[in-house]
Amino acid sequence: MPSPQVKNPFNSPLETGVRALTILVEAHPAEYDLQRLVELDYLVVHSGDAGGPASLHAPLPLRAGELLVRRGLIEKGLALMMSRGLIRRNLTGEGFRYYADDSAGPFISALTTRYARQLRARANWAVNRFDGVPTDDIRRITHRLFERWSSEFQTTKLPGGTA
Repeated sequence: MPSPQVKNPFNSPLETGVRALTILVEAHPAEYDLQRLVELDYLVVHSGDAGGPASLHAPLPLRAGELLVRRGLIEKGLALMMSRGLIRRNLTGEGFRYYADDSAGPFISALTTRYARQLRARANWAVNRFDGVPTDDIRRITHRLFERWSSEFQTTKLPGGTA
């Protein structure tokens, strides 16, 4: 009998959905659009790079590429959490805005692993640190971090043609 295929839990709709939900619980009753959730999610995961608490995930050199795929992952995570009644969506004149349902707080509080506690602390940091900061300004911050990381990990050519 073949063994069941184990799917990678990292960057799955479940993981990104729980992170988005945690951000929305910490921001409750505020509503965030998708772009703000994408930027805050990135800052939650890599908070140490942005002057916050130690990063939730290891500082890998290729993490800047995460910005390129994060939006689709967050959309899938939001859809999963909405299908479970934990996140609600509101259509405004500017587009969709997401917010935590009243049942989301108790759900997040029931997650008691070390990772879940660290996630909540970083989400709280990000929400409070960037409260009142326009999403475009947050985006500029994450893009500056991207540029810094990219330049740190570029191959430098040494004299004599060796890298």
